Amino acid sequence: MARNKTRTVKKKLSKALQQNRRVPIFAMAKTNRRVTRNVKQRHWKTSKLKTKGKVNTKHGGRTL
Repeated sequence: MARNKTRTVKKKLSKALQQNRRVPIFAMAKTNRRVTRNVKQRHWKTSKLKTKGKVNTKHGGRTL
């Protein structure tokens, strides 16, 4: 991905990064370990995000 990102793409990537966390310990303790894993958790290499938006490249300002 290009170094220069638009605000919408950057916002979407940051939201996905925040959602990609494990379930907190207090949530496991509160539910007697019925909730043990995050269903939205994703690995960076196996599943990619779909980001629609303009990504500015350094050479010529083309959009990919």
